[in-house]
Amino acid sequence: MVAGWEWDDTLFEGAAAHYARGRLPYAPGLAAALAEALHLDGQGRLIDVGCGPGTIALTLAPLFGEIVGVDPDDGMITEAERDAAARGVAGRTRWVRARAEDLPAGLGTFTVATFGQSFHWMDQGLVASTVKGMLRPGGALVHISDLKPESGAEAAEGADVAGDLPHPAPPHAAVGDLIKSYLGPVRRAGRGVLPQGTPGGERVVLARAGFAGPQRLVIPGGQPLERSADDVVAGVFSMSSSAPHLFGTRLGSFETELRGLLREASASGRFSERGPGTEVFVWRNDAVER
Repeated sequence: MVAGWEWDDTLFEGAAAHYARGRLPYAPGLAAALAEALHLDGQGRLIDVGCGPGTIALTLAPLFGEIVGVDPDDGMITEAERDAAARGVAGRTRWVRARAEDLPAGLGTFTVATFGQSFHWMDQGLVASTVKGMLRPGGALVHISDLKPESGAEAAEGADVAGDLPHPAPPHAAVGDLIKSYLGPVRRAGRGVLPQGTPGGERVVLARAGFAGPQRLVIPGGQPLERSADDVVAGVFSMSSSAPHLFGTRLGSFETELRGLLREASASGRFSERGPGTEVFVWRNDAVER
């Protein structure tokens, strides 16, 4: 865990209702890429650790016979249950309110374990070792995240590509400055702060836990997305660093200023951006060739 910071149950308090609307989607080819890499055929069991509102678990639901999502936030579990019912897969899904550190929690063994931008919130060594023991022979741990630009030039190139879209880009830098004016310059996280951000180093941790790999997959994004001002506001409130509870009695004032900033950036209230690519690392719980 991050030195000087402890997890607490307010980390994503109030964020769940904004998550599905506010977060940019993973690249459209994610499920197909994993089906090919892992030879998935609609059987087996998936555990999605830190599942949030079920974003990844429900995207991959057609590839498995049973899905288990685990998350410590009540709101996230509620949203996942609701979405599973809406998609008609409630009978093949189970949503468990628990921290990753509480595993195995009597949940049995699994073919695949996924972590969608959640592993950095956990006691990584403990969770990696525990999850390895929950995987069946030939199973895989899959770490999924947005693909970050590797250089300033690449980021600039992406900005140029976005220039042909019909609406202005969301003013992310200005929104970030507004958040800091309310919450301070240091990143907030639950009841604490993260001056250095969240930890990386997943490769070292997973190799030390005995996983083989990784196999890296890159699923291209770039699809044009149209976003409303409501979508952008939801994106802000979906983040742990700007979850609604952090603003306390100033929440209304912050949202009013945020919406004013968005009106200045786009008179129509519409924004355009391109979906990010998705980066996947597949780690095997043994060295069996596939």
